[in-house]
Amino acid sequence: MGIIKNIFSKNRWRLIVPVITAGFLFGSCEDYLDRAPEASITDTDVFGSFVSFQGFVEEMYDCVVDIHKVLGGNQYYNFSASDEVLCNVPLPWDDGNYWNQGTFLYAASPRMDYSGNLTRMRVWPFAWYAIRKANLGLSKLGVLANANPEAKNAIEGQCLFFRAYFHFELMRWYGGLPYINEVLSSSEELKLPRLTYRETALKAAEDFRAAAALLPVKWDDSEVGQATLGNNSQRITKAHALSMLARNLLYAASPMMNESSGGPNAYDAELAKQAADVAAEVIKLCNESGAYKLQTWDTWTDNFWVWSPGNRERSGGTEVIMNPTVIIPGFVRFTTNRTSNPVQFGAGNNRVEVPTHNFIKNYGMANGLPIDDPESGYDPKNPWTGREPRFYVDIVYDGVRLVDNAVAAAAKDNEFAQLSNSGRHRNGTPASSGVAGSVTGYFYRKWTPKGNNPWDNRWSNFQSYHPIVRLADMYLIYAEGVLHGYGSPTSTAAGNSLTAADAVNLIRNRAQLPNLTAKYTASKDVFMKEIIRERAVEFAFEGHRFFDLRRWNIAGNPEYIEKTAIDFDRGSDGKPINLRERVVVQRVFEKRHNWLPFQPSDTRLYEGFSQNPGW
Repeated sequence: MGIIKNIFSKNRWRLIVPVITAGFLFGSCEDYLDRAPEASITDTDVFGSFVSFQGFVEEMYDCVVDIHKVLGGNQYYNFSASDEVLCNVPLPWDDGNYWNQGTFLYAASPRMDYSGNLTRMRVWPFAWYAIRKANLGLSKLGVLANANPEAKNAIEGQCLFFRAYFHFELMRWYGGLPYINEVLSSSEELKLPRLTYRETALKAAEDFRAAAALLPVKWDDSEVGQATLGNNSQRITKAHALSMLARNLLYAASPMMNESSGGPNAYDAELAKQAADVAAEVIKLCNESGAYKLQTWDTWTDNFWVWSPGNRERSGGTEVIMNPTVIIPGFVRFTTNRTSNPVQFGAGNNRVEVPTHNFIKNYGMANGLPIDDPESGYDPKNPWTGREPRFYVDIVYDGVRLVDNAVAAAAKDNEFAQLSNSGRHRNGTPASSGVAGSVTGYFYRKWTPKGNNPWDNRWSNFQSYHPIVRLADMYLIYAEGVLHGYGSPTSTAAGNSLTAADAVNLIRNRAQLPNLTAKYTASKDVFMKEIIRERAVEFAFEGHRFFDLRRWNIAGNPEYIEKTAIDFDRGSDGKPINLRERVVVQRVFEKRHNWLPFQPSDTRLYEGFSQNPGW
């Protein structure tokens, strides 16, 4: 109970901030959580009423780790080992040293430091801790006597969801695992064997499906949600459970997971069908209930950031189904945005993560064609003109305005991005100068709107988060699942009229792009390449790329191994000249890098818990 007291007593208003008056929902659980650890606490004290039981459940929300924040900065990128970003200091994961994950994913205990540092928020301990809590909660449902069926369903649904969610979180890094669906005794001998990825995923699928049947569509419309009316946006709903079910099934269907489970290096068509069917279910649920809907293009950035006076409003808009837990509202600017802009938080940072040029190539042209299409109009001598709209929202390139209030001399020096080889914001700039340098010729600004700098000084009213699940993902999961489950770009899931191509076009149209031309929907292979490209652009820097490249079994392909920069000079007219692409890093990727290694001490716990191949 010491850990419960430590975390919850300091954070018991998290899901209902800022309306503190709504806190009476958790009032009675404060008493038992604030008792000394040695005090006598009965099951009835903890699990006897909805209020106290929900207080117990709340801690599982705190175990949802934003992998971008596991060391207090954009540390996810430091070990992403994908072609998406490059750092200005050597990264062990790029060298194939996945043992380095111990610093980021493992920790001795699941504990948070509320002094303003999230260094102990790590995947491995938090996931297992939450799985045990979920199982304990499920085992105590019979104690919940003073609650109506809706309240009992809400408790059970959340516990089932989190049990599945945290198994999924672990297995997407490490592969198949034992599926823990009971409270294990500390005196019991450990002997649960590792399951295949498919077997683990199917057990998680059962829990996600069961959770979906129990959870409300909208907490605000439920009786149990009335005490926190208007402050329920972070709570787990039916859409959360179905969305994670769709993602879980698509991952299990994907070539790498299928191959690791004893199948071929190809999609499991049956699981792909199931993923498509569930994604269709989510889309239908959202359309009919209005629980979630795609942002318009004009409000697309609401998915990622908002200007939030008093830090009262969160990003996510109408589209984000699941966001990371709000732990410290005022700390967001040091986590999601640090070092992503040359003049934002450069001072004192020796590690700057920036987009690679080869990743930038995924952004097509405004006419909707890829830049390597002969009809696209792409001009390699003028590479940043005529690109699609998301490029201009996501990317800082040479000449982009960085500062509005350019009055002071220092502000004028940094008013526009200077990213040529000799530019002020190019690599080699000392971090101590307050200006961060890019090693590739780009910065990303998906979470860094103009205004977050020392001169415009708008960061005190700024909130941004990396979405965990967006409705847009359900459309692209649907497209991928239909393609590989039902057979073609023009196929539909059972009982649906939306084709795989329609689903991709819907996301493209939202970004002000036309439908894919016929040649890109003419065959399964060509269309899949467009899905790969669309996922890269739509979900750029959101944490999907590392998992996508691996699950497709293409992370070791030559086009994803190299991390490149764009080198250029400025001509007398200020325009770029002498443009050339340069390989900065060639990643090491072998078959064993499909999965992370377990720490050796874990593989020695008992004979049935084996190390991943090659490690």
